[in-house]
Amino acid sequence: MVTNTKTGTGDELLKARGLVKSFGALFAVNKVDFDLPRYEIRAIIGPNGAGKTTFFNLLTGHLTATEGQILFRGEDIKQLSAAQISHRGIARSFQVVNIFPNFSAFENIRIAVQSRNRFHNPFINIWSMEKVNEKARSILELVGLEEKKSSIKGPNLSHGDQRHLEIGIALATDPVLLLLDEPTSGMSPGETAETAKLIKKIAREEGLTIIIVEHDMNVVMEVADTITVFNQGMIIAEGPPNEIRDNEEVKRAYLKGG
Repeated sequence: MVTNTKTGTGDELLKARGLVKSFGALFAVNKVDFDLPRYEIRAIIGPNGAGKTTFFNLLTGHLTATEGQILFRGEDIKQLSAAQISHRGIARSFQVVNIFPNFSAFENIRIAVQSRNRFHNPFINIWSMEKVNEKARSILELVGLEEKKSSIKGPNLSHGDQRHLEIGIALATDPVLLLLDEPTSGMSPGETAETAKLIKKIAREEGLTIIIVEHDMNVVMEVADTITVFNQGMIIAEGPPNEIRDNEEVKRAYLKGG
């Protein structure tokens, strides 16, 4: 039975009901019910192949559910495209860094900011462009890419800075809900610690609700308000970090008894 101490609070930003994604006879996500309150940092953990990334792809429109509902702000978004869902206020990062390699850090952010601005004048006026530039600069500062790094092309940044740039690109689309898929993957211990701080800072200063898929249990225990544990496409446990740490089923399925 799923341990769950926080679902159904009445202030859910996102709900999934009976969510299924099958690939032939394989059920990657199997009858998942999921409730996410506003302003929470939720971590999703589980062994490889547990269905975590498939679940992310369903929430963001990169895959279409076989059955069930996905309610975001009360609207069923299951059949919407990834672009439509993005414009509804859900942004994500990916396991593999996904940036424009031929552009600087500043240009990467500015392109994302411009995607949310509709200029009625085909000859974009200088004032409108300056507002875009100001927002791009403020996002770069938020994610720790100070001015000296803003002109560096994406691939020439350190791995940690590339990951932070990708988070900045997601933030530039004005999300209400931010999904981060393995945000510390491939990072050094120092970069990992900085990223954990950044996630908490974004949640606090930007008032965002955040879901992270993460394998580093130190990061999960530090940043998460609630942890959801997937195994074989199903949720097997859910609760605050101290409860999940001591959950025997989670230890058997994921923590290997440790």
